[in-house]
Amino acid sequence: MIKKILIVLATIIAIPFIAALFIKKSYQVEKVIVINQPIAEVFDYVKHLKNQDNFSKWAMMDPDMQKTYQGTDATVGFVSAWSSDNPDVGMGEQEIKAIAEGQRIDFELRFLSPFESTEPAYMTTEALGDNQTEVRWGFSGHMDYPMNLMFLFIDFETMIGADLQQGLDTLKVVLEK
Repeated sequence: MIKKILIVLATIIAIPFIAALFIKKSYQVEKVIVINQPIAEVFDYVKHLKNQDNFSKWAMMDPDMQKTYQGTDATVGFVSAWSSDNPDVGMGEQEIKAIAEGQRIDFELRFLSPFESTEPAYMTTEALGDNQTEVRWGFSGHMDYPMNLMFLFIDFETMIGADLQQGLDTLKVVLEK
């Protein structure tokens, strides 16, 4: 009888670990908005990481968040770091990894707490006319085995996508004033 109970328990414990072998380990989110301003003005604004304080949902979640900076904003190598007691904000830093002037900014996000992770993100701009610019904000994430089981319970693409869209909506308001 004890042997059967142990086999059932072992099976129950093993099932999630076996399932995790077949669950995706990464996700990608991209949101887009059209801003009624020239591309030069939009790109110059979004390439400055300090300006994210004016439109990023995460930057606005804790007005008492501690921020530090290293380097020259809007240049490759600039690092914006944050620290918050709010567990939804935590602690981490964002570094500009590449800039294609007028087109694309690549970032590296390094989350330090409440969890550790390093993920890429980007923003692109494309002129749709003299006074219209399409802005795309993208983010990629991953979870190693067996933590990828969380994908069964949390829709990161929808959750992060909503935050990115909210940031883009705010960016539109800021730039179209």
